Amino acid sequence: MKRVIVFDVNETLLDLAALDPIFARVFGDAAARVAWFDQVLHSALVATVTDAYSDFGTVGMAALEMVAARRGATVGEADRTAVREGMRTLPPHPEVRESLERLRDAGLRLATLTNNALPVVEAQLANAGLRDLFEQVLSADEVRRLKPAPEPYRLAAERLGVETGQVRLVAAHAWDVAGAQRAGCAAAFVARPGRVLDPLAPRPDVVGADLREVAAGILGAER
Repeated sequence: MKRVIVFDVNETLLDLAALDPIFARVFGDAAARVAWFDQVLHSALVATVTDAYSDFGTVGMAALEMVAARRGATVGEADRTAVREGMRTLPPHPEVRESLERLRDAGLRLATLTNNALPVVEAQLANAGLRDLFEQVLSADEVRRLKPAPEPYRLAAERLGVETGQVRLVAAHAWDVAGAQRAGCAAAFVARPGRVLDPLAPRPDVVGADLREVAAGILGAER
């Protein structure tokens, strides 16, 4: 049986660089967006390891306050709203739709698995024009354990009616790839700019510079 291909959303499919103007306005530096999202991921990992669950949106706003504190800046409610709304309207990376269509047209089942809450990811995919390509949209929020804890990957397998070994997680984050593999899934890594694999984790059998390359690798592997 071919694997079900399950995609992370933020950075893997959608381009966070669209938030740069907001961070340039608030912090005077568009690069603060990178620092912010890295802090989001760091805080989410800490919450997962210490069993202190907060939904991903709450983690995002806390990370924004941390970046502001480091930079001596003040973040107002309008700024927080701009970031929240900006996350819901992120554009896809240019090659994403054609790559997903190629996989779907080859007969592969596609779904998403994200740390975002379901209302957020549903809005993201609808606004990006991608929702029609996925049979299911899944959120780690449903099990109240953020990736890379094993529970979200097991949730995906359960909802899709397959064993974990029949799931392939596609992500632009080394921690997500490692989490999926250690939960028993296969993985594929999208090496977006600045994202690299962890040498301490198993290397996935599919790696590409963008989703076009990764889709080609998946088709080769799944044959």
